[in-house]
Amino acid sequence: MDQIQEHRERMAQVQERLRKRFGTPTWHVELPAVDELVCTILSQNTNDINRDKAFEALKERYPSWEAVRDADPAELQYVIRIAGLANQKGPNIQTALREITQERGEIDLDWLKGEDPEEARDWLVKLRGVGPKTAAIVMTFSLGIPAFPVDTHIYRVTRRIGLRPKELDVTKTHTYMEQIADPADFGSLHLNLIDLGREICQARKPKCQICPIRDLCQFEEKTEE
Repeated sequence: MDQIQEHRERMAQVQERLRKRFGTPTWHVELPAVDELVCTILSQNTNDINRDKAFEALKERYPSWEAVRDADPAELQYVIRIAGLANQKGPNIQTALREITQERGEIDLDWLKGEDPEEARDWLVKLRGVGPKTAAIVMTFSLGIPAFPVDTHIYRVTRRIGLRPKELDVTKTHTYMEQIADPADFGSLHLNLIDLGREICQARKPKCQICPIRDLCQFEEKTEE
């Protein structure tokens, strides 16, 4: 059995166990693609609560994405300050909105629906502040394009479980996961793996004794207590 096939079979078992443990989760309120792009930029290096507060503040202060694009940079950074790193996120958001305008003549990403996944990903990651994870979130949760977002939790747990080659970097892990998981389940599996990483397979003190996939996991340092 080759490595990819082995990982596909383990992934199918992991996915079923996680579904039994965490259920079939849903994404936060479905957003238009531009909204999701901005929301995901705000989410970088912060928690969901502060992300949502910053996004709500942004929408309350500005009537349109054009208004955000053209806003005074210092004011915008103040509005989104609760998300942290506002001096980076503010410029990234405004520059990305300008780049979309320059390329398309308007601030809209719905035209990407139905595009080839790799072409859509390549277009999105050219935007300021958009990496493979942000692009994949916009694709799978707003555009209906199959893509698998990999965050720090997923990168950690996929190595420990043995769902990918250990030496694979984060960027390549996105496309590897797309090879071994069912595209129809990318969204729910992404969320369940994050829950596994947050609640059980934590970075410093993994709770292996209560892990629903302990017997499937290849982590060499399983804890007993």
